[in-house]
Amino acid sequence: MHGKKILITGGTGQAARPVAEALAADNEVWCLGRFGTPGAEDELRSQGITTYRWDMGEDTLDDLPDDFTHVMHSAVHRGYDGDFDTAIEVNSVAVGRLMTHCRKAEAFLHVSTGAFYKRQTLDHQYKETDPLDGVAEWLPTYPVCKIAAEGTARAYARTLGLPTTIARLNISYGPASYGGVPVMYFNKMLAGEQIPIPLEGQNWASLIHTDDLAHQTPLLWGIASTPATVVNWGGDEPVGMTDCAQYMAQLTGVEAKFEKTPVTRETYAFDSSKRRSLIGDCTVEWHDGIRRTLQSHFPEIRLKEASA
Repeated sequence: MHGKKILITGGTGQAARPVAEALAADNEVWCLGRFGTPGAEDELRSQGITTYRWDMGEDTLDDLPDDFTHVMHSAVHRGYDGDFDTAIEVNSVAVGRLMTHCRKAEAFLHVSTGAFYKRQTLDHQYKETDPLDGVAEWLPTYPVCKIAAEGTARAYARTLGLPTTIARLNISYGPASYGGVPVMYFNKMLAGEQIPIPLEGQNWASLIHTDDLAHQTPLLWGIASTPATVVNWGGDEPVGMTDCAQYMAQLTGVEAKFEKTPVTRETYAFDSSKRRSLIGDCTVEWHDGIRRTLQSHFPEIRLKEASA
């Protein structure tokens, strides 16, 4: 993309920041957010990105320009306090306000989630047409508010005639932000803590590297439509999360300890057929991506050779 005016919310986050930084080289990029992480706003500005402070639960967009050509809405109020009503209100209203304000855009990308699919077997590869239920014991409000926000995006896409893609994001990981779930696991390993795993089998995911997020975002704008295009956004191949931790142990020599428990941080593997048919394959294979991620976040650790 070249010469576009792009608006990104949640621009300091794991998924959106790499996209903002990649696109800033050839486009005018604005990032909206609260910028609570010290230094994050200055780091974005140093790359030519314009920042705009926006608490999506309280602030309007009255003073924000409305001539953006492309929008990526990645910000989310997760509702860690367990307040379902507020989580639904904040996320849904933010989507409506943002889409209305940017109704002249060429394309709108709403970043949704795969965490609201109705749980089937641990290794089931979820399709966009699979049933939803919005149940997640590890964070009950999150999938519910994401379903509500996705419904709002569908409604405003039609009401405003705004071409929209709803991308249900899997687990992103890489050099940016905290590194994603694999780095969370590795920090537990360093601390000698146990990683919760299911009583039987393992959780599966479709890990997607931040390089692929940056590469695919313009392609997702390219398939935006009215009514909205809904597509899973994850890696090309399912990854067992226990396998992932064991691979990190092979690379680093740091032991991976596991605790079998009824409640884990559930993950979901995607059927990537629709996404691959629309925008093509990913470029980063997960073993290589994990190695590069560990090198970035833990440069003091000398990585070993490990069997894929």
